[in-house]
Amino acid sequence: MLTAIQNTLVYITYSILDSRGMVVEQHDIPVGYVQGANSGILPAIESAVAGRAVGDRIEITLSPEEGYGLRDESLVFVDDLENVPPEFRRVGAEVLFENASGETKVFYVTAIEDGKLTLDGNPSLAGQSVTCLVNVMDIREATPEEISNGRPLDAQAGTVH
Repeated sequence: MLTAIQNTLVYITYSILDSRGMVVEQHDIPVGYVQGANSGILPAIESAVAGRAVGDRIEITLSPEEGYGLRDESLVFVDDLENVPPEFRRVGAEVLFENASGETKVFYVTAIEDGKLTLDGNPSLAGQSVTCLVNVMDIREATPEEISNGRPLDAQAGTVH
């Protein structure tokens, strides 16, 4: 039986649960990556899948550092509501900002109180530990090209970030 070892192509499905046990992200279409080939998959997930076989289900707790990162309070801005265009004056609205180098970042309206609007550029799960439930769906030998890319070259390709 083939297991997830260096340079095997592994397909997983996964769910991410917040600290209350609520599913916040779910991927039922298998995501493929090459084990040990700098695929871009979260290292904690790759480590947990190492040595596992098709059909295995793994539960992983990710600390903020391993998952969505720590909160960065420099990404929180408060402005007077009148300075904000009307289409963004609702909690949950997405606002796309571009910096001088042309990089874009999404900020979310997280609060409107006392004539002030709060924008937050942190992921909603930043600063929280999350649980990741991983199902190993398929494993096969990776081709040299897949090993160099870290990802499958077929239609089932995807990434976990």
